Amino acid sequence: MPIYKKVNKDFFKIWTPEMAYVLGFFAADGYITVNKRGGQFWCIQITDKKLLESIKRAIKADHKISIRLPKKSGENLLYRLQIGSIEICNDLRELGFSERKTKSLAIPNVPEEYFNDFVRGYFDGDGNVWVGYIHKDKNKKNFNLTIKTVFTSCSFRFLKQFHTRLLKTAVHGGSIHKSKGNYSRLQFSVKDSLKLYDLMYNGNIGDFLGLFLDRKKKIFEKFKKLRLRS
Repeated sequence: MPIYKKVNKDFFKIWTPEMAYVLGFFAADGYITVNKRGGQFWCIQITDKKLLESIKRAIKADHKISIRLPKKSGENLLYRLQIGSIEICNDLRELGFSERKTKSLAIPNVPEEYFNDFVRGYFDGDGNVWVGYIHKDKNKKNFNLTIKTVFTSCSFRFLKQFHTRLLKTAVHGGSIHKSKGNYSRLQFSVKDSLKLYDLMYNGNIGDFLGLFLDRKKKIFEKFKKLRLRS
């Protein structure tokens, strides 16, 4: 006899910081799948098991986290949380996510007070931050410390809407670039990267219930420390 697996089926119905974060992360690294029998599942598959365990706790699920071994040399070990629930899948569809969300993805109507959590969730899934030194002049003798924050998506429409919402909330610049591959990149330089840091983390990590990637947060803080020394 199969064991009944618990999950908070109302999780995506009421806006909370945790719901906004998980939704942002799902926009980056989640998907809905329907099997041949009509069973509907929503899934998140990532390389960071600790974060996936935090997401599992946030949605109050007792489902097992499965492991997917690398298929090729150089690929990372993947962890997957898969939850079967027609009700949750329909809630996600109402929020703007479909089985083929890669191209049709759009920004859900996230309330302003929870948008920072949504941004942090999407950043942890499909964002990146880089700190380093770049040449200050043509002679390549002087260097400037810099930081760059990037959000990536296969949906140009999503990044455009995301950028528009960010311009109303935190940042003043940023630009979107279409790559030769099947994706686009939304990039921010120093001033806006620091504003994004303040938006996403708000100096109050203790309230985030583990819903953030510490390694990404530390890159922003590395820049701040190096800047003080220079």
